Amino acid sequence: MTSKINKQQDYHALNAMLNLYDDEGNIQFDKDKLAIYHYFRQHVNQNTIFFHDLKKKLDFLQQEGYYETKVLEQYDFTFIKKLFQQAYSKKFRFQTFLGAFKYYTSYSLKTFDNKRYLERYEDRVCMVALTLAQGNQALAYRLVDEIISGRFQPATPTFLNCGKKQRGELVSCFLLRIEDNMESIGRSINSALQLSKRGGGVACLLSNLREAGAPIKMIENQSSGVVPVMKMLEDAFSYANQLGARQGAGAVYLNAHHPDILSFLDTKRENADEKIRIKTLSLGVVIPDITFELAKNNEDMYLFSPYDIQRVYGVPMSEISITEKYAEMVNNKHIGKSKINAREFFLTLAEIQFESGYPYIMYEDTVNRVSPIKGRINMSNLCSEILQVNSASEYEDDLSYRYIGKDISCNLGSMNIAHTMDSPNFALSIETAIRALTAVSDMSHIRSVPSIEKGNQDSHAIGLGQMNLHGYLAREKIYYGSEEGIDFTNIYFYIVAYHALHTSNQIAIERNSYFKGFKDSRYANGEFFNKYTERSWQPKTKKVYQLFEQAGITIPNQQDWLELKTSVMVHGIYNQNLQAVPPTGSISYINNSTSSIHPIVSRIEIRKDGKVGRVYYPAPFMTNDNLEYYKDAYEIGPEKIIDTYAAATQHVDQGLSLTLFFKDDATTRDINKAQIYAWRKGIKTLYYIRLRQIALEGTEVQGCISCSL
Repeated sequence: MTSKINKQQDYHALNAMLNLYDDEGNIQFDKDKLAIYHYFRQHVNQNTIFFHDLKKKLDFLQQEGYYETKVLEQYDFTFIKKLFQQAYSKKFRFQTFLGAFKYYTSYSLKTFDNKRYLERYEDRVCMVALTLAQGNQALAYRLVDEIISGRFQPATPTFLNCGKKQRGELVSCFLLRIEDNMESIGRSINSALQLSKRGGGVACLLSNLREAGAPIKMIENQSSGVVPVMKMLEDAFSYANQLGARQGAGAVYLNAHHPDILSFLDTKRENADEKIRIKTLSLGVVIPDITFELAKNNEDMYLFSPYDIQRVYGVPMSEISITEKYAEMVNNKHIGKSKINAREFFLTLAEIQFESGYPYIMYEDTVNRVSPIKGRINMSNLCSEILQVNSASEYEDDLSYRYIGKDISCNLGSMNIAHTMDSPNFALSIETAIRALTAVSDMSHIRSVPSIEKGNQDSHAIGLGQMNLHGYLAREKIYYGSEEGIDFTNIYFYIVAYHALHTSNQIAIERNSYFKGFKDSRYANGEFFNKYTERSWQPKTKKVYQLFEQAGITIPNQQDWLELKTSVMVHGIYNQNLQAVPPTGSISYINNSTSSIHPIVSRIEIRKDGKVGRVYYPAPFMTNDNLEYYKDAYEIGPEKIIDTYAAATQHVDQGLSLTLFFKDDATTRDINKAQIYAWRKGIKTLYYIRLRQIALEGTEVQGCISCSL
């Protein structure tokens, strides 16, 4: 009997009981709560260094090189003490064992020997608030309130590193474009190394590189194409493995009409030759509208030489619209071309996705059609939610910059939809999050890659995300993908868009500054606002109307948008981009959220931890009485997920990381149908393709490695 009791007090064993029904067929949620209690009692408390008072603690952490003194010097100690008291007065408690385990494993400050903890959750929240507030006491108070309440959660790089002296960057997701010359290729590989060693995930654009067999210095059949560059990038990411903590993470994007597209896809085949096989690099394909039209008509699709496009048009392949120039290029004898069957291309795409989950897809014309920013978007990131304009750099022979172009970094954080709906001041919650992310942009200086630094300085781009949609809908007894679920998603994102823009406009007024390129944007001429000023946006269902009414959340009307439009046209907005919805992973667990705006993958999710094996995570707000609202993504199916994302997409200026889930009897035809349906619904990007049979083998939905969200 004694041994049985002792065994049950093991917190991992208690957590594992989530996966075992009790005698009455119920999920044992109480065992997970008990696991939290014993985790703190047996592990956390015994391995935490406690201090007699806050001043001694902060002095020690600064003197020993744990905390950055310049962060704390922005405030007097009286204020700092009040801030910590505010945080601890909230009586924060982790809602799940995995949340607590993930925090202490991955986020809490530890002694340099990695054996003891120096921070409780409240301490980390305060250091994040003090860092991002940059001396603004009122903002620091608000940030503590938003984070400790679970309404706003900064992305991992920010939450992990703020206030620490020995730290990585506050942002860790980057996009680089590569031009068709050795200087750009060499510099980009070096940039990938520099960013990867700092904990960054990097996506690279390959569409501008000349194809295999293209001439070099007018000598035919000399170019090796994109695959060798992919191999070099993969080796670079593997080498820069962040002190052995994890492999570097990279992605490459290629236009569907690039002559190397089939070779590009073949690198992910299970039986690919080891000389070309790409194991760890993520693949993304940029698909224009014309490709779908050709497939619809069962026509061949032409693949065009980037080398010739550059010679004929004077710009790289990524800078032109394939859809607009397609017929012209087909008829131009000066542009080398080959052709494949369009339907065969999509079949190959689905086959590769069936085998590997890759490639991601970016719907090029959809993205550019709705972008408010002048310039062309030609790629996305490692998690397929960042969609920003870039520009080429030019280099001297010694690889120094002749002209510094514009590359992209991602400053991310997410709102917990359920808690944000419970906020005493919805507008202030969104404003605080926007100001926090803007601070991340202001404080980020990636000088090792000047094009990244320039892009950030020019654009002040941020990406406010959302998570816990399924958890909130289930709490309110709404089925994911239902009419009410889609109605709520539409209105929620509509309101967030208004307050995000309003805050960015206020920052522009306060600083008398706006992002570079604002005057050429659809914000400046007012065109962006037409969809909000020319019609009324209101809930279509009674229940959704009541949800916002009961929460005391005002839905902006046309007059509100007209006033905002006028102010933006006069004063501008500070941030070039404001929203992006990433595939939240780690922060979902510590925040007790369902991931991103996806449906759950399982009522009891299983996560693998290299040291302890499996850890179990129950869906937020789930009880034994409301299980019917927790259908998983495989049961719900791709159409309802796409419908939900389509409702949100129309209010998000960047992208939303969208994974499609299929049952184990799905075919390549099912995948193709879902891709076409997503394109028709105005979806901008697709992330992974997941099959239930793969999930059962334990390789399902891994979080975005780069953003570490």
